[in-house]
Amino acid sequence: MRVLGIETSCDETAAAVVERDEAGAGTILSNIVLSQVDEHAAFGGVVPEIAARAHVEALDDIVAAALRDADLKLGDVDAIAATAGPGLVGGLIVGLMTAKALAAATGKPLLPVNHLEGHALTARLTDGVAFPYLLLLVSGGHTQLVLVRGVGDYQRWGTTIDDALGEAFDKTAKLIGLPFPGGPNVERAAEAGNAKRFAFPRPLKGEQRLDFSFSGLKTAVRQAATAIAPLSGQDRADISASFQRAIVDTLDDRVGRALLRFRELYADAAEPALVVAGGVAANTAVRNGLTTLAARHGFRFIAPPMRLCGDNAAMIAWAAAERLACGLVDDDPMRFRPRSRWPLDRDAVPLVGSGRRGAKA
Repeated sequence: MRVLGIETSCDETAAAVVERDEAGAGTILSNIVLSQVDEHAAFGGVVPEIAARAHVEALDDIVAAALRDADLKLGDVDAIAATAGPGLVGGLIVGLMTAKALAAATGKPLLPVNHLEGHALTARLTDGVAFPYLLLLVSGGHTQLVLVRGVGDYQRWGTTIDDALGEAFDKTAKLIGLPFPGGPNVERAAEAGNAKRFAFPRPLKGEQRLDFSFSGLKTAVRQAATAIAPLSGQDRADISASFQRAIVDTLDDRVGRALLRFRELYADAAEPALVVAGGVAANTAVRNGLTTLAARHGFRFIAPPMRLCGDNAAMIAWAAAERLACGLVDDDPMRFRPRSRWPLDRDAVPLVGSGRRGAKA
């Protein structure tokens, strides 16, 4: 089956066509992503209204480009999918309404897709990983440890009680005067830095629960930057390197405990997998640290290609194809409304102090 996917949950306008064969293997026929970095750079972060307007202006051409790259016409696809949440509501409305219009015009099935499920299933598209596996989802809006037991079958083991990891990177960049987008610029600055200069905390290290916290680390960065202001280029590099090292050490502790739990549940698994997904998965230091951790515990480490780490429509099309293959479709998708909050594990108990990230939709 061939699925056209649309992604507009934040500041990337994307469309893709993905094919799933009878054996369950996937092929990306096209994957077009238009970034809005330049539109938001002056504001130091994503402005929802600007993002939504940019999606409106670009989406038709992006969809046309995705079909052209796949050498298909709209009538040739078997289904149409769009991110329906979680994300910025304005952007979600643009993508989902466009998908509804295309589905209504062609008579093709419509699949509203959870953005997090797109990330969760990407490893099955790229590496054919079998269920179950452990997922570390690290992005600008989410930091979660999730047991992926099957399509639509997820159990959240841990989440952030304050900032998401990508958010912590972006806020750190802003604190020390690095430009937007913060994550990649912190990583670049860290290459020339001394990771031992600042003794930043490793939040929740040693605790049995599998949750994350990054606000204290961010506060430590602010205090260090304030104490030595004005910052030189080397100061920024050293803070970036020390911050990034603290992140890698924190993930080693938090994820390491989750790997032990997975081993207890699936002791007979011959080659268990640790999958990382989300925009922060593009960070080389994070990847290297997780690769070493996985090897130490006897896990196969799987990370998407860099082009599939951030928001993209290939993962949305693939998640829809997986759901179609399992018969997991909504009864009345044309009435589906965008959701700014849409947890993968709806039965997870909200965390005290976690705000919207712990709430149910």
